[in-house]
Amino acid sequence: MSSKLKDACSKFLEAERSEWRKLILLSLTFFLVIAAYTLLRDLKNSIFIGLVGKEYIPKARMLVLVLLVPAILFYSKLVDRIRRYYLLIFYSLLYAIFCLIFAFFIYHPTIGIRNTDQSVWRLFGWIFYFVVEGFSPFVLSVFWAFSNSINTPDSAKKNYGFMVSGSKMGGMFTAGMAWALFSVGSLPFVGKISDAAKHSLILVVASILLFCVPVVILYLMRKVPGRYLHGYEAVYKEEKKRSKTGKSKTGIFAGLKMIIKYPYVLGIFSMIFFYEILNTVLSYLRLGVAKESTKSIAGLSGFLFKWVFIMQAVGLVISLFGTSALLRKFGTRNCLLLIPLSMGITVLCFILGAGTYPTIIMGAFTLMKSVNYAFSSPVRESLYIPTLKEVKFKSKSWIDAFGSKLAKFNGSVFNDIATYMGPVLRMPLHSFFFAGIIGMWFISAFLLGKRFDKAVSENEVIGLDKDKDQEPQTI
Repeated sequence: MSSKLKDACSKFLEAERSEWRKLILLSLTFFLVIAAYTLLRDLKNSIFIGLVGKEYIPKARMLVLVLLVPAILFYSKLVDRIRRYYLLIFYSLLYAIFCLIFAFFIYHPTIGIRNTDQSVWRLFGWIFYFVVEGFSPFVLSVFWAFSNSINTPDSAKKNYGFMVSGSKMGGMFTAGMAWALFSVGSLPFVGKISDAAKHSLILVVASILLFCVPVVILYLMRKVPGRYLHGYEAVYKEEKKRSKTGKSKTGIFAGLKMIIKYPYVLGIFSMIFFYEILNTVLSYLRLGVAKESTKSIAGLSGFLFKWVFIMQAVGLVISLFGTSALLRKFGTRNCLLLIPLSMGITVLCFILGAGTYPTIIMGAFTLMKSVNYAFSSPVRESLYIPTLKEVKFKSKSWIDAFGSKLAKFNGSVFNDIATYMGPVLRMPLHSFFFAGIIGMWFISAFLLGKRFDKAVSENEVIGLDKDKDQEPQTI
């Protein structure tokens, strides 16, 4: 009896150590990914505005929709050919190299920002914008897909809040660093530093952070035993069976087909779609406020990084004290309903105060982004756990790239329409638009949460073809 008790305690301690090691290493990876993404995301806007012009941002977002499609098809091909953690390593290294290349060209006297002529023909501004737009679907999205493939629904409830806290600290670190860099004229031991050199230095830092990602992932795969990397057990067994029968390779369009075929996956698409439409509209208004507050590219970058730092700080508080607590108390289903509800309250604050206090635009946008990254994102990502690899990786890439960009396209079209409206009509137009989006979002969240609970309670795998053992996929 004592030996059995000893064995049980030993297994429990091993499981606890392995789970904690996995959680800490995933959190460190997320720290690195978001730290780099924080630098690139708003640098993309300030550089594009400085080189090309703010008025071309809606058109750039429309073009991204087309240009990312071949990149997604290439990614889908990779999913069938290499292991899931190799995908994260590949895209992290690819973007680390991109950052070094951009760091060189941004300092170039004619191609980079040292040339202050603003023109639609400044090709570097367009290329930089398009490449950075791919970071979310091909680095951030792959991290979440990998994480969802090695965690269970219960571990997501307990641990995703902690993981997000790690990412918020990464975002605060680099946003604070960039804000400080753009606020000073010189550096210790270096002296006066030009605006172009500051931007180049930031890209080098982003590159170093991304080069660290493969090191952490390889260490995780080496130190965490394989049995603690199965994730949702029903999915693991099904994927192992499909691999033996040669059914695991499903083609480059499998992800898109599953969005159409399975309403559950379409429901996840809708969660991204509705958020990104609101984000695009408020982001465009925010950039208008930012542009009015400064005269230079460096000043614009500094202004944006200041608000990013605030956003990451608010997100850290939410992730530490709200995300895991709310998931444990209310469950995924009810937390899904809290997402459109919280976004609706944020938008209402914007509608009531934006006309009188332009700074409220910045505050509303910052709060919306904080809630999304610290709460909405981990809740939304946990929905992928009971799905097959094709949904986790292939469908997710279409959702995060094509779905996100399609939403931005629609939001950009609305921004173009609103631009031609007078001040009297603009606010009512925004009010009706926001109300419609929030209403549809709430309905979608209700149905999706109901379907998720059913799948987990019945140990169901979402993404299987209909057969005798699989009920129709409805939400």
